[in-house]
Amino acid sequence: MTVSPYAPVGWYRLVWPIIRHLEPETAHGLALDMLRLGLLPPVCAGRNPPSLAVKALGLDFANPIGLAAGFDKNAVAAGQLPRLGFGFGEVGGVTPKPQTGNPRPRLFRLDGDFAAINRMGFNNQGEIAVAARVRQARRPGFPLGVNLASNTDSDNPAEDFVRLVRSFAPIADYLTVDVSCPNTKNGRMFQDPAKLDDLLRRLLEARENSRTPMLVKLASDLSEAEALAIAEVTLRHGLAGLVVANTSAARPESLTSPKQAERGGLSGRPIFAASTRLLAAIRRLSGPEAVLVGVGGVFTGEDAYAKIRAGANLIQLYTAMVYRGPAVVGAIKRDLAGLLARDGFATVAAAVGDGTIS
Repeated sequence: MTVSPYAPVGWYRLVWPIIRHLEPETAHGLALDMLRLGLLPPVCAGRNPPSLAVKALGLDFANPIGLAAGFDKNAVAAGQLPRLGFGFGEVGGVTPKPQTGNPRPRLFRLDGDFAAINRMGFNNQGEIAVAARVRQARRPGFPLGVNLASNTDSDNPAEDFVRLVRSFAPIADYLTVDVSCPNTKNGRMFQDPAKLDDLLRRLLEARENSRTPMLVKLASDLSEAEALAIAEVTLRHGLAGLVVANTSAARPESLTSPKQAERGGLSGRPIFAASTRLLAAIRRLSGPEAVLVGVGGVFTGEDAYAKIRAGANLIQLYTAMVYRGPAVVGAIKRDLAGLLARDGFATVAAAVGDGTIS
């Protein structure tokens, strides 16, 4: 019998039949608590061979596989992420004031599509609580980023970002300015290039003497022209790069689950192709200097390799953890190292942007 490349890995095979029947947000909370308390069964975190080491954002990464924002919004388990084999992590999105987010249910699995839809609405405990945990969670050799967002009820979203940059630039390894959330009133207002231009000018002033690199996170359902306009503004301001891409408000015809009718951002396999095409287009625009983080539908080593060949320096995942479990990180690293060796690449950097994605 052929095993699906998206099948659960390791001990997760035994518990997935139970987990899939739990309400998704309940299951997520349980997994986060177990990770925070060190109660997850051991996973095969995989080796970090020299070929997987990456230098980017002025930082050293033992491997290019990171946990995307949204999994650990409040940085409660960030200090445990190296145990799973990740090369870096990103917590948040965090807003200045605590907020409860949208009413439940707000997280949905699309099992047959290896996808999820969320309309969480940036539920988080706010700047002060998250900043305290980020300080505690920092680990030498493990870059930790913070995803920044504005409060849903804010009458000055730009000022929210300014405040967060001032708070987190001194304590984070990098910052992601999230202008691509489809689940809040002002989550995408700064995808307007003119508004983004003004926002980034203010954020660079707010960063003052800090050298903390900043990235801008795009949505995956932008047209190529829209994405390139945002990328051009980002790079013109001298930011380090972009995260490509966030969840999608679009619904591809390939979806089979009845949950596809739920409102919110789609993540997982159905957005892999679109987000990878955007990534390749932005790499062509940016040239080799910008740091691009490829996210959207990464489940396997082959997926990570495709993102890298399209132009990603680093990779993030989240939905793959839902369907394949925490040992997916080790599996991806093993297969990625094998693919690099097969094609004669001594490092990840040598493969970045080498492939052609149309």
